Amino acid sequence: MTTHTLGTAEVTVQDRNHTSTFLLLHGGGGVATMAAFADLLAERTRSRVLLPTHPGFAGTPKAESLTGVAALARLYVDLLDRLDLTCVTVAGNSFGGWLAAEIALLKSPRVSRVVIIDGIGIEVDGHPLTDISGMSLTEIRALSFHDPGRAPAPAGDGSGPSPDVRALIGYTGPAMTDPALAGRLGGIDVPVHVLWGESDGIAGPEYGKAYAAAIPGSTFTLLPRTGHLPQVETPEELLDALLDAGH
Repeated sequence: MTTHTLGTAEVTVQDRNHTSTFLLLHGGGGVATMAAFADLLAERTRSRVLLPTHPGFAGTPKAESLTGVAALARLYVDLLDRLDLTCVTVAGNSFGGWLAAEIALLKSPRVSRVVIIDGIGIEVDGHPLTDISGMSLTEIRALSFHDPGRAPAPAGDGSGPSPDVRALIGYTGPAMTDPALAGRLGGIDVPVHVLWGESDGIAGPEYGKAYAAAIPGSTFTLLPRTGHLPQVETPEELLDALLDAGH
């Protein structure tokens, strides 16, 4: 694990270093929701897998310059520049999917492909995001899984919003959307695969289809028997779909 200082911001990154490169971006559940999948991806593909902890999550410091999702996207593009990487696949879940889209919009030549997994951030008439801002971790997890029995046990008593959910809202605002994002997605010019759990109780499949429709040339795949966190609930199926996206 390495901490990189980029301007006034710090970001801690786990690095599974092999050949081709994936940048995996976790959602509001924190880096633990992506860590096992990062290991699976690195083992199966012999790829280099970067798994950063978003500043402010897991008790990490957050620079004052990180005022929103776009600022965090610029931080990660700076990280790719610092590491001198090319042909990077950026894959993000939930908030990480929104972040992956913002990274694509920055048009870094280092990014070759984006995979959005149950992303949030857009506004869709008739299909709003579920408001999790006042929910306990236990309530959020009940909405996040096709089979609640697959959900890991919550840390603590699960009775109130977790520190990572508070960190999430610090980037996204309480609504967890950007009214302009859907329109801006038309500027993405790299291949994008949108993957969605059919049982997502946070952002349903119609929301996912609208996400894909806003991105020129994107591909949409519905993942059966999984919810908002495919990398936790059905990692093997997610891996197959991600590799079908052109790796």
